[in-house]
Amino acid sequence: MSDGTVKPPRRDIGLKRRYRAGRRFHLYGLGAVCLSLMFLGMLLWSVFSQGISAFWQTSFTLPVKLEASVIDPKAERGKNPDVLNTANYPLLVRNALAEKLGVAADDRAALRAVNRMISPRVRRLLRDMVVNNPQLIGTTQTITVLAAADVDSAYKGQIDLSVPEANRKISDRQAEWIKHLAADGSLYKTFNAGLFTSAPSSRPEAAGLGVALIGSFYMMIVVLGLALPIGVAAAVYLEEYARRSKFTDLIEVNINNLAAVPSIVFGLLGLSVFIGFFGLPRSSALVGGLVLMLMTLPTIIIATRAALAAVPPSIRAAALGLGASKTQAIFGHVLPLALPGILTGSIIGLARALGETAPLLLIGMVAFVANYPATPLDPATALPVQIYMWAGEAERAFVERTYAAIIVLLLFLAVMNVAAVVLRRRLERRW
Repeated sequence: MSDGTVKPPRRDIGLKRRYRAGRRFHLYGLGAVCLSLMFLGMLLWSVFSQGISAFWQTSFTLPVKLEASVIDPKAERGKNPDVLNTANYPLLVRNALAEKLGVAADDRAALRAVNRMISPRVRRLLRDMVVNNPQLIGTTQTITVLAAADVDSAYKGQIDLSVPEANRKISDRQAEWIKHLAADGSLYKTFNAGLFTSAPSSRPEAAGLGVALIGSFYMMIVVLGLALPIGVAAAVYLEEYARRSKFTDLIEVNINNLAAVPSIVFGLLGLSVFIGFFGLPRSSALVGGLVLMLMTLPTIIIATRAALAAVPPSIRAAALGLGASKTQAIFGHVLPLALPGILTGSIIGLARALGETAPLLLIGMVAFVANYPATPLDPATALPVQIYMWAGEAERAFVERTYAAIIVLLLFLAVMNVAAVVLRRRLERRW
C-alpha cells in the first residue's frame, strides 16, 4: 500500500565512471614510468656492454735487445744526437716477438704478420727510453708494449675467428700466435690508464681522452667563474631591486626565452662575437667556455630568482626592523638562505653545459688536437666532441672507445647531479 510519497529520481553523478577514469590514469602513469625505465635500461645496457671492454687494453711483455747495430749502426750519436730520435725502434720489438714465436729471420711474410701485431706507438716508447738513458744501448730490457688494435679486438673476442680467414683482419697464423702468447703469459689485459691520459690518435689502441678532459676542465672553470657571479648578480637585481615595469617584464620574458633557445644558436653567436669580432683563438677552451657561459646564464638566473623568492618576507622585514639596510638584509640574510637553491641550479646548468656538443662544433673544437693544452687559450677539444669524432671512425676498436667515452661522460654528469642533490638536502631549510 502506497503512502502517497514519490521518491525523487536517483541522480546519476557518474561516480563509478570517474573512479574507472582514475584507475585508468593510474595505469597509464605506471605504464609511462615502466616504459621510461625500460628505455633507460636499454640505453645503459647498450652503452656499458659495448664500452666496458675499452677500460682494459691488451699488451705484450717482451725482452727487447737494444742493439747498437739497429739504433746507431755508424756510432754517430756522439756527434749527432738526432740519430737516437730517428732509429728504427719498432724493428727491435718485432725481432723480439719473432724470436719468441720461433719465426725464422728469412721468412718475410711471417715477419710482416708479426709486425702487424705490434702498435706503432712502441716507437715513441723506446725512443724516449733510449734518448733519456743512452747507456741502455746494447742491453736487454723487459718492456711492455701495446698490441695492435686488431690483436686487441681478437683477444677480447670481438673478432669472429670462425669466419673465413679472408673476411677478417686476423689471420689463422696470428690467431695461433695470440693463443700461444696468452698461454705463456706474454699477452694479457691490463687496466687502460691511457684511455684517460693519452692524447687523440689515429691508432685506436693509443687514443685517449687526455686532451678532451683537460679542455672540458678549462671550459667548466670559465663557465663557473663567469656565469655564477654574473647570473647571481642579475637575479638579485631583478628580484630585489628592480621596479616592476614594462622594461623589466621584457627582460624577464627574454631570459625565459633564452633558456629554451637551441644550443647551436649560442654557437653561432660565439662564432661571430668572440672569434669574428674580438679575435679570440679558434678551438680554444676559453671561447668554448664563453659560449657555454652564455647558454648557462639564463638557467642560473631563473634558479637564483626562484631561490630568492622562496625566502620568506619575514626574514627581510626582521633584518630591516633591526636597522639593517636593504643591501645588508639581502647579502647578510636572504642570499645565504637562498644558497642551496642557487648551488643546485648552478650545478644543473654546469651539467648541461658539460654535455653540449653543437655549439662547440661551430667554434672549431672538432679539430684533431694532439698536444695537451697548457692554458685555456691553447687549442683543445671536449668530451662530447671527442665522442662525436670517434663515432665517425670506421675501425672496430674506435667503437668501444666511443662507448667508453660516453660512460665517462655519464659518470661525470651523474656525479654532478648527485652533488646537487646532496647539497640541497644538507643546506635546505624548511620554513
